Amino acid sequence: MKIWKHFRTITHHKWLVMKGCFKVGLYRQGLLHDLSKYSPAEFFVGCRYYQGDKSPNNEERKEKGYSSAWLHHKGRNKHHLEYWIDYALPPEHGMTGMRMPNRYVVEMFIDRVAASKNYQKEKYTDRSALEYYEWGKDQHILHPEVRQLLERLLHMLAEEGEEKTFAYIRQEVLSKKQQ
Repeated sequence: MKIWKHFRTITHHKWLVMKGCFKVGLYRQGLLHDLSKYSPAEFFVGCRYYQGDKSPNNEERKEKGYSSAWLHHKGRNKHHLEYWIDYALPPEHGMTGMRMPNRYVVEMFIDRVAASKNYQKEKYTDRSALEYYEWGKDQHILHPEVRQLLERLLHMLAEEGEEKTFAYIRQEVLSKKQQ
């Protein structure tokens, strides 16, 4: 088990998300982000399946056919789109993405940026989070407005950089008129 390496990876990720959240005014979310990763249900699985350059949840999934750590994590963290999947009304439309409050969409965006920085290290560019999203976006069950906002932020980051994107988030996305 790679206890120290996993601890450093999740703590560095949490630090990156906290810095990003603070830049846009989400102080509470920055402090509380991903605390469940330190719980035994997630932490020890992460140590066992630690990779260093990708989520250990994928390795657990390969071995078991599911990830117990991910199932635990997504049900406790509102910044994950999977937290917001529910039955549609009418129910014959199946499962659908619910409208996430903007503050959680922003935290999800920052989380994706931080994960890209954490795993790609010196190979990270402002396009990294968008490229990763594009790779799997057809699999995401997202409310149309959530998808539109997330994609707008990812494209803005890729094309205009972090400073301008975070300023836009503070001034437009998280302003009182948008809540």
